[in-house]
Amino acid sequence: MTTKQTPIGSGFGASSTAEDVIKGIDLSGKIAIVTGGYSGLGLETARVLSSAGAKVIVPTRDRNKAAAALAGIDGIEIEMMDLLDPASIDAFAEKFLASGQPLHILVNSAGIMASPMKRDSRGYESQFATNHLGHFQLVARLWPALRKANGARVVSVSSWGHHFSPVVFDDPNFEQREYDRWAAYGQSKTANILFAVALDQRGQADGVRSFSLHPGSIVGTGLEKHLSREELHASGVIDENGQPVLDPTKNLKTVGQGAATSVWCATSPQLDGMGGVYCENCDIAPLGQDTEDEFHLDNNSTLTDSGVMPYAVDPKAADRLWSLSEQLVGLTFAI
Repeated sequence: MTTKQTPIGSGFGASSTAEDVIKGIDLSGKIAIVTGGYSGLGLETARVLSSAGAKVIVPTRDRNKAAAALAGIDGIEIEMMDLLDPASIDAFAEKFLASGQPLHILVNSAGIMASPMKRDSRGYESQFATNHLGHFQLVARLWPALRKANGARVVSVSSWGHHFSPVVFDDPNFEQREYDRWAAYGQSKTANILFAVALDQRGQADGVRSFSLHPGSIVGTGLEKHLSREELHASGVIDENGQPVLDPTKNLKTVGQGAATSVWCATSPQLDGMGGVYCENCDIAPLGQDTEDEFHLDNNSTLTDSGVMPYAVDPKAADRLWSLSEQLVGLTFAI
């Protein structure tokens, strides 16, 4: 059964925090992995999952940075991994599988945004490689542990930015077209959503359900590091003094509010038996209009439109992305 892209009236909303949605949920005995779990939304997600009793593993490229950020939070382990380094993804997964542990929750929270053109060692565009392909490989390698959980969730942190571009299957790595940092970001975020659709379809027979989400626009997580103060001000996310503008009704959120939908997707019993859907504001999002948005952070557009673009939840596109990802990563996802 495919879950409909229709709000369920969760009772939570744009102002809800990660601590709000975790109330009453006991994760004792559960194991979670949170990529990007030492900064921004990932850090808050890891902290809140740990506070509910989960053992949380945070992969990182910089152990010292992660250790400093996570100091004082119980129940969190740090391991080395780089999403742009396929060998390190394999090594991380192999170490986890060797422990024999099941994996109940995997939150793919790490990501980059609007970065200058950069290619990885394989020649792949860095936003697509980091935000999608690295996580695709990670999930593929951890699949035996997800199956072993007898009820697991994979959560992909996407973005409203998926409005900027569908996946351009004929040229995902900008080899034939001029590089545009927002188109590249949008493509990678659409890929996160399509991956959740395809993974859920393939995993639900083994009790593995998958979700994607928009957390909101949150300043100060580090994701905006490639943007100028002028761009941030023009978009309305900071004021003339450089301070964050907080207005959940416009998706301008605190870190706690931004992490709420990730935690809700990862843990809420309201989603039992569901999957393959894109969520926002701690609920399943409605379908949006089937047009690409012309928004860029350097104009005066806003991020208030809700909903997911139909091209981002199209099952045929999801299958096509799955095949492309296997080809680019060089593995067959054995489900």
